[in-house]
Amino acid sequence: MDKKQKGFSLIELLIVVVIIGIIAAIAIPNLLASRRASNEAAAIGSLRTITSAQATYKSGNPTFATLPELYSEGLIDEVLGCGSPPCSKTGYSYAVTPLAGHPDFHWDATAVPEVGSGLGATGFRYFYTNEAVVIYANIGSVPTVDATRAVSNGTPIGD
Repeated sequence: MDKKQKGFSLIELLIVVVIIGIIAAIAIPNLLASRRASNEAAAIGSLRTITSAQATYKSGNPTFATLPELYSEGLIDEVLGCGSPPCSKTGYSYAVTPLAGHPDFHWDATAVPEVGSGLGATGFRYFYTNEAVVIYANIGSVPTVDATRAVSNGTPIGD
């Protein structure tokens, strides 16, 4: 091979590398967005599982349960029912707090993205649900609930 042929080979290789870089620059953000959407869908599904588990638990007990209690009853999996909440699953951290009140008993559950911003974000939406069985979402912070159990700064997730 003479010098002229070597030069063309290096230029062709450089062009291939540039094309691969352009394809990667287009594809990677879409892949990350798909992963975030998948994590958010999994968080909603996990909160629905927790809601069903709480209803089942409450049918035989005077109060609602924590995540480890729901796990010990076989109502949720071991990942959601970790021994020391918040429990981590699919890029989100989950916490459940039973609240004793008169005349009713209440509970709160949250799903918070482990990384909430930037390129490596595991999700942008924060989720909340309670005994009313409505899942709320908010970007940037967990939806809040007041003393009357009314949720503010959150949008209900449709079924």
